[in-house]
Amino acid sequence: MSQRFLFRFGLASVVMTLACSSLLWGGNPNGNFKVLSPISHGNLTIFPVAASTTHDTSDFITLDEGIRSGEVVVTEAGRLGGLIRGPHRRIPTSTGAQVNSLVLVNNSKHPLMLLAGEIVTGGKQDRVVGKDRVIPAESDPVDLGVFCVEPGRWTEESDHFSTMKSQMAQPSVRSKAMVAQDQRQVWDSVGVANAAAAAGVVGGLAPGRTSYAKTFDDEKVRQAIAEEVAPVEQSYSSLMKQLRDQHAVGVEVAVGGRLIWADLFASTALLNKYWPKLVRSYAAEAITTHGSAKPITLAEAQQFLDRTEGTRQMIESEPGVYRQSETIAPNFKLFTLASLLPGTGFDLHISKIADGDVPEIGKLRPVGTWSEARR
Repeated sequence: MSQRFLFRFGLASVVMTLACSSLLWGGNPNGNFKVLSPISHGNLTIFPVAASTTHDTSDFITLDEGIRSGEVVVTEAGRLGGLIRGPHRRIPTSTGAQVNSLVLVNNSKHPLMLLAGEIVTGGKQDRVVGKDRVIPAESDPVDLGVFCVEPGRWTEESDHFSTMKSQMAQPSVRSKAMVAQDQRQVWDSVGVANAAAAAGVVGGLAPGRTSYAKTFDDEKVRQAIAEEVAPVEQSYSSLMKQLRDQHAVGVEVAVGGRLIWADLFASTALLNKYWPKLVRSYAAEAITTHGSAKPITLAEAQQFLDRTEGTRQMIESEPGVYRQSETIAPNFKLFTLASLLPGTGFDLHISKIADGDVPEIGKLRPVGTWSEARR
């Protein structure tokens, strides 16, 4: 892992890159996860996933919960004054605001689970979180690796950030932050998604808008997403009641007849916290994607989840706090966040991203509105 990568994410951690052409990392999870019958609407198909075991995640808070309570603060580098409570061993030094770096302070008495794809709005420009990680309770200020999702603005709207409450970054944007880790590719994916959103609503959107958050928080776009999501949410809620004792912990996502993503959590409760924003991010992908293929079968979905072996693995660890691994294979990337805090020692979140044979993610639909395309 390059020094540039370490500097950008500003972590006091150990990073190892393990590679061997004859060695396979991971393997079949031996039935730990079972894919269930899908829920489909329009261009979107969701496969619920159940686990053989779950874990107690009640002590963890999300970024939304932390910011809403005021116990978690995200701000531009160099703007920490008055935001830190209690004694802290380390205060990050900075020459000022930077595009790919923010500072997070967790003043709460609970550990914070941070998910890649979370969008924070405000400051000098909106950003998307680039990687999963755990922030300990009452932690020192943390250098947070982020990517800009609002090209063209570098003027301060506020001295700290809130979260995009309606959704996370859709998979085509989220993957550029997680896998490519390249600001130009993130900007390109934002531009394509924004253009597709503007083209898909009657009358278009206000010209000159570059912010991903403002585009997808537009009333017209949110309505289109709501129409895509409603049948899926209703079916999902009904299914979850039936599957309460089967430990549903995640979902697999197909758009345009192609599996693109899986999000798996350590508990049903943790999935439920993130579900409203996740499902809207999947719907945003569906309404801005042009692609069609035969429906994915249950067996194909299970096979996608079961394949975990890779030819290379990168591990980043903050001792006693978390370990994040990235397993790289020819046709997928697998990200696993494990909590190492006392009393835990389990995987909190797993993201699996299809690579290669995927639909034209983020490409414009054919001419016409989304409602016309669904007919």
